[in-house]
Amino acid sequence: MLTIQAQRPNQGYFSRCYYFLMFTKKWGLVLIRRTGKTLSIICSALQWVYDRRQQDKSKVQSPHHSTDDAHIGSDDEPDWLRNFVPNKDNLTQEKKINKKFGFGGCDRRRNRKESCKDLFSRDLEEEDCNKRGENKSSRKKNDGVELSDDEFLLDEYESEEEGALGGGKSKRKAGGVSISSSSDEEGEKDGSDGEEEEEEKAFKIYFCSRTHSQLSQFIKELRKTLFSNEINVVCLGSRKNFCINEEVLKLGSSVRVNERCLELQKNKKKNEVSKIKNFSAEGRIRRTKASSGCPMLRKHKLQKEFRTETSQHGALDIEDLVRIGRSIGTCPYYGSRSMVPAADLVVLPYQSLLSKSSRESLGLNLKNSIIVIDEAHNLADSLISMYDAKITSSQLESVHSHIEKYFTRFRNILGPGNRRYIQTLMVLTRAFLQTLDNKKDLSNVNNCQAEEIAADTKAVCDTSIAINDFLFSLNIDNINLVKLLQYIKESNLVHKVSGYGEKVASLQEGLALDHNGGCGEEGSTLSSFRALVDMLTSLTNNDGDGRMIISKMRSTCSGLLGGFLKYVMLTGEKIFSEIVDEAHAVILAGGTLQPIEETRERLFPWLPPNQLHFFSCSHIVPPESILPIAVSRGPSGQSFDFSYNSRSSLVMVEELGLLLCNLVAFVPEGIVVFFSSFEYEGQVYDAWKKSGILERIMRKKRIFREPRSNSDVELILKEYKETIDGLSRGTKDGVRHNGAVLLAVVGGKISEGINFSDGMGRCIVMVGLPYPSPSDVELMERVKYIESLGEPNCGKRPEISVGEHYYNGDAQTAFSILRSCKRRGKEYYENLCMKAVNQSIGRAIRHINDYAAILLVDMRYASDSSKRSFSHPTNKLPLWIKDRLVSATNNYGEVHRLLHHFFKYNKKRECQ
Repeated sequence: MLTIQAQRPNQGYFSRCYYFLMFTKKWGLVLIRRTGKTLSIICSALQWVYDRRQQDKSKVQSPHHSTDDAHIGSDDEPDWLRNFVPNKDNLTQEKKINKKFGFGGCDRRRNRKESCKDLFSRDLEEEDCNKRGENKSSRKKNDGVELSDDEFLLDEYESEEEGALGGGKSKRKAGGVSISSSSDEEGEKDGSDGEEEEEEKAFKIYFCSRTHSQLSQFIKELRKTLFSNEINVVCLGSRKNFCINEEVLKLGSSVRVNERCLELQKNKKKNEVSKIKNFSAEGRIRRTKASSGCPMLRKHKLQKEFRTETSQHGALDIEDLVRIGRSIGTCPYYGSRSMVPAADLVVLPYQSLLSKSSRESLGLNLKNSIIVIDEAHNLADSLISMYDAKITSSQLESVHSHIEKYFTRFRNILGPGNRRYIQTLMVLTRAFLQTLDNKKDLSNVNNCQAEEIAADTKAVCDTSIAINDFLFSLNIDNINLVKLLQYIKESNLVHKVSGYGEKVASLQEGLALDHNGGCGEEGSTLSSFRALVDMLTSLTNNDGDGRMIISKMRSTCSGLLGGFLKYVMLTGEKIFSEIVDEAHAVILAGGTLQPIEETRERLFPWLPPNQLHFFSCSHIVPPESILPIAVSRGPSGQSFDFSYNSRSSLVMVEELGLLLCNLVAFVPEGIVVFFSSFEYEGQVYDAWKKSGILERIMRKKRIFREPRSNSDVELILKEYKETIDGLSRGTKDGVRHNGAVLLAVVGGKISEGINFSDGMGRCIVMVGLPYPSPSDVELMERVKYIESLGEPNCGKRPEISVGEHYYNGDAQTAFSILRSCKRRGKEYYENLCMKAVNQSIGRAIRHINDYAAILLVDMRYASDSSKRSFSHPTNKLPLWIKDRLVSATNNYGEVHRLLHHFFKYNKKRECQ
């Protein structure tokens, strides 16, 4: 582990990162923290890639260079260098062989270009390949004739055992159409769009971060460098962020936008029927790519124009790509995806890189690439959460109902293979519903009584159980889930069953359903089927990899609350190893990575110590530009205690209000106040409004509140910034304001990646210690798992669950678990709190000339530094804050004097 302290982070990061990339063999990790990291890392990585390409190019052009393969891999070069030298002759020969026999190249091309794959669903990724088995009745769609029920009939299916004599592989009998064929492949071979496959760039760099806004900030920083116009950069994102089809955007949620996008590419309306042309020598009919149902993808020549246009503007973010897509009239989502092979730098969100299904869908090739993961402070939790699976009781009822109706209609004409697998699915959905059914327990309790005990029964209704115990308890342990999932994927069952159900429903109601098959995300039939497939996939994991959470239905005065099943992934080691094993180097960057030991144990415990490099630099701002203070008492002398049992007291809330009333009187421009939750923020706001404190604050500064909906955050931030920037432009509502106050929430969008530079964040107020709720069943399961890491039987449940076979969400049991933790589990729980604190207060001071005060409002932050224990909250603060922290003050008057002097000094320095 390497630690560096550098006064000039840019130089220190650049040299160290370049050195790491130069001498890393095959793969390794660097973990970096603090200001200037992102730009320094990407510049050094790009410079290294450029130097490597020039080096390889000079070797190819050298007069002593031989095309002999043995010379390319000569012994005088290290193995990691030989692996990077492409043998173009072999690649050319391979392409010829693939083209001759019809495999290999088209698979890679389909992985990169195929425009019908969903980034967020495993069961839909192969749906284009499923088109190959359409039966004759379904092919009558192009005639514009109303379809009969035959279009929903499944093709005959043979399982592995049934087809053993024919080769031992499961297959569909679909008129002799081979599994390797697809309509998209025919379009590729047809060459109707005149496109050529672009060669994959060697030494590609993948840069990913948590949010789209963080990626946009990165692109803005990249434009400041010389690399901006010298390299090919592509920015990837979600369909919702890229979509320019107004009819699809109206659907709102990401899930509904994804489904409609895929549906448009599968369904051909009467006025959008493909033109049939280009008969081959064998008389085979080929269809043009213009058959897409989305108007933004009908003219594929525009996609080529999109790529040409974007390549002339250097580094572009998502907003830029959307603007170009609108001006040309073509889809920027698929346009950006098609640019990945030729890109030197791919900028993308966490989900697209860390999720295996998303990587396969996008066709991302991580081999020998450099992967930079920014904002990696919560990488482990973010990674494993992508592999969680959840299905609600309403989704289960929808799936079961659709399968039951489908089976009733077609059971007499379905083959034995189809009948057996469909019946198996019905058994599973029925078993899942029965385990969520809590009606028997509540049959003797009326609704009002149930409402009174709702808070007490909630914990009892939520239980945790191991995968194998869950399967045994439902008597479904004898079902081969792997074969069942293979059947679902290959048979196109999901679309057949959901399509039939929607048609029946539309005929019964006398009107066509909307494109989602219902209201909301849970109402979507495809979403329900996807949730079931994800759950079944999760149940195929190893018993110790995760836990099942069972939340039973509960009765209230307003009715019966639905339950849910949720699989919680606990281990990310295997998932992350798939990425590391492919890459040349993986760089984790963040300002709050420490303690790094937890991340190492959870993600790469197998990594040799000599391949894990860690270094950090001190903050770029001078000491006089930051003032962190632990505020233990308010203006009236009341001690601040925002622990769970005390924070709701009226005295505590009013004392906090008095503190803010004092701050708005002399703190310039913007103040950001972070609360532990939306519920507590609402409680405090209502109390201030009732007591008149809110009115006193608004006489000095406008108040903004973080909305729960992420889609509304941008609007609030825009108004907040305009208020601060417009201080010199008069009054607002007849009141002269000297800035604004933003009430935000720890863990919300504002605390994750939003920059409050300069006047937007002159003072950051952290209210209390935002520990996560101990009654969260998922959290306690992770605590128990992490406590077991490093033990001889790692991954097994430690003996800290007070003797219970099943764990429920009882708070007292949770506290017992935390008290029983010896080290790792307790540290993880504390780290969750302090990482959230560090991430929130780190929103301020974004450049060398910036300055801000940071107030940690709670007596638990204050202490004598000489008597501080290792687990004290302030010991988990970033070094650049901890070293300058005023940890003890006698009274609020001292805090006031420190703040007044700080802002006076920096205001004077700013004017110089």
